[in-house]
Amino acid sequence: MTNEEIVAKMNEALGKAGGLDKSVKFDFGDDGQVFASGTEAVAEDKDADCTISVSKDDFIALASGNLDPMMAFMSGKLKVAGDMSVAMGLQSLFSSM
Repeated sequence: MTNEEIVAKMNEALGKAGGLDKSVKFDFGDDGQVFASGTEAVAEDKDADCTISVSKDDFIALASGNLDPMMAFMSGKLKVAGDMSVAMGLQSLFSSM
């Protein structure tokens, strides 16, 4: 899945979930970044309230429901920097993807 495909799915999910109150950046390392705020996601590296560092493969597993977010966090596959409450509120976004 390309970052553009992730952005398209995320934009659809943001619309269904009613958008985000704060901004979040998914940092895929060498595979780029996806930034989301309100009801829009873009494949850009911008400053965000919360940055989630995760491999693209693990992000796809999270979005498809094949990886539990809490298990990913506890095992170190997912790292959160900034406002932890933003990360905790992403469950509705992932369930819409």
